[in-house]
Amino acid sequence: MSSVTRNNQDVDIDLIQLFRAIWERKTRVLSVTLVAAGLAFVGSSALEKQFKSETRILVEPRALAVENTANNGQGATPPDELAIASQVQLLQSTDLIKQVARDLKLYDMEEFGSDNSLIGKLMVSAHLKQDPNSLAPEDRVLKSFREKLSVYQAPGSRVIGIEFTSRDPQVAATVANKMADVYLSWQSGAKLDTSSETARWLEPEIASLRDKVKEAEQKVAAYRSNTNLLPTSETNTLANQQLNDISVELTRVRGERATAEARAENVRTALAAGRDAQTMGDIVASPVIQRLKEQEAQIQSQIFDMRTSLLENHPRLKGLRGQLAGVQEQMRTETRRVLASLENEANVTRLRERQLTQQFNTLKSESAKAGESEVGLKELEREAAAQRQLLETYLARYREAASRMDPNAQPADARIVSRAIEPREAAFPKVVPITIVVALAAMLLTAIFIMLAELFSGRALRPVDGALDGAEADAATDEIDAPRHVAANAAAPVAKSAKPEVEKDVDLAPEFDQQDYSVPGVADLISEAGLSGHPIVTVSPEGDEGSALTVLLARRLAGQGAQVLLMDISGTAASTRIMMRRTDLPGLTDLLTRNAAFGEIIHPDTKSTVHVVPQGASDVAAAMRAIDRLPMILGSLTEAYEHVVVDCGAVSADDLVDLLNGREATLVIAMPDYDEARFTAIAGEFYAAGFENFILMTGASASEATAAGRVAA
Repeated sequence: MSSVTRNNQDVDIDLIQLFRAIWERKTRVLSVTLVAAGLAFVGSSALEKQFKSETRILVEPRALAVENTANNGQGATPPDELAIASQVQLLQSTDLIKQVARDLKLYDMEEFGSDNSLIGKLMVSAHLKQDPNSLAPEDRVLKSFREKLSVYQAPGSRVIGIEFTSRDPQVAATVANKMADVYLSWQSGAKLDTSSETARWLEPEIASLRDKVKEAEQKVAAYRSNTNLLPTSETNTLANQQLNDISVELTRVRGERATAEARAENVRTALAAGRDAQTMGDIVASPVIQRLKEQEAQIQSQIFDMRTSLLENHPRLKGLRGQLAGVQEQMRTETRRVLASLENEANVTRLRERQLTQQFNTLKSESAKAGESEVGLKELEREAAAQRQLLETYLARYREAASRMDPNAQPADARIVSRAIEPREAAFPKVVPITIVVALAAMLLTAIFIMLAELFSGRALRPVDGALDGAEADAATDEIDAPRHVAANAAAPVAKSAKPEVEKDVDLAPEFDQQDYSVPGVADLISEAGLSGHPIVTVSPEGDEGSALTVLLARRLAGQGAQVLLMDISGTAASTRIMMRRTDLPGLTDLLTRNAAFGEIIHPDTKSTVHVVPQGASDVAAAMRAIDRLPMILGSLTEAYEHVVVDCGAVSADDLVDLLNGREATLVIAMPDYDEARFTAIAGEFYAAGFENFILMTGASASEATAAGRVAA
């Protein structure tokens, strides 16, 4: 990545410089603002004034007080949203507008004729507006009227606003009020027409219903006469009444018969058993028995008195005893006569019961026939009642419609709650607000143009923290033209650092936190120290031989059971040649140039479980234009693998700083042949770049170095 590319990317917007540029050009901003405000003031003042006036109507059901009393105080249902919307459309109807235009003679006003203004003529010439003169006069008035009219429903209410705009304030108020008056007259007229039509329709219907009711009632009377279903009350007929009377009488006679039989049976049983029947109620109640009982008592009294002074065989006592026997015989005779009377009474009641039963059966059969006939009677009565009820309903509606045929008796279902008045101020144009808005817009646009000019010129851009300033970027541009740490071929020298060269002193060598390990030692140190999550960056000052040690380190970590990935960005593709059979497989350069997907650049090692991201086959210079994506790619791989080993080859310290971009990493310097002086110089360079801790990897076994070197060669 060149320093020019880096300077173009790692920049930020200098807000202070933007505001400073606006302040330095405040005279220009103020001048443009004043000129725009003046033009807006003059232009808005030159526009034709328009006055706006408004009338408000409340839509609600209205009726006369007489009708409210007739409806028991129950008012009509208030109109819903659809009804209000329908009234809004009615107020904008063509017929209503035409009537208002005729009543106010708007056809004679220039305002509702052709548009002779300069702006109107220019719009017609530019074909942005239809020429009003090409329309008929009536169409011109309607078109102009609709443009000036606004009818709307007030939110959350049943109030409709009629708003009209005109050059003349008087015309604006007059038209709005006239529209409300015409609308109310239309509403009243519509209700009057409805009442008149209702009355006209009901008249013949009522006449026809009267004939039908008369005919139905005649049929009911004729049917009653033919079937003897003469009514005795509203719910009863003669046959049913007779049947009820006979039933009551039969019940009574049966009771009397049972009583007479019981009384006769009681006396008969007493006589047959030899009991004294004179103590029974029916016998005692007989006047003859009562008189004989008195005679018996007198005779017995005389006998009792004479027995005290006369002997038993005295003739007078015998005579009294003979009289007593005669009286007792008469009593027995009278008792038999009473029994015969009771039996006769029982026989009479039985005969009466038999007659009533026969009569009841006869009436019952007649009542059954009458019930069958009553079905037809009820049907005729229902028909007559229905016709009569319909006639009464029509008569009530006719009387109601007739009462509403008076024009003064039909209030409209709306009323004016606010009449339009002549406006004192013009609704358009608002000179002061227009001037202020235009001035603010001009000032804002001028400031935006100044800021854009500063941004495009680069004066308002500054490098971010840690980026090169302008002088350093220009120097780096002159020195570096090729890629830094990924060379185009194996013979390319290592690129120079863009930072000033650091003077190194051998006295600094003891300050280095140096750790010297062989390849197995470095692998064990990384595993034991738990360095997963951070990339392991290897630097090979000696070129491909150091890359061979890097391959051995990756395979050693994989042999310990870890998931390892090796990324080859050495520039010479030394690691790729050691671990892969082919060097033209998709790799990092293909990913950076978007010629391959992320999953296509990862390949398996031929001799271990290590995954390899080779250098790739795409153009290195083209890949370097997207090298700023490399830290993001490295971060993604670090999250997916336990260890990510990055073979950087012979990379400089500054280039390594750019590669890591602030990410923590484990730095390993691979030197198969340790040279203290060379190591001290390399360590001083990395120490100056900020790498205070690093691992020196050297001391590979002879077999490992020979095998790795042979493959690398």
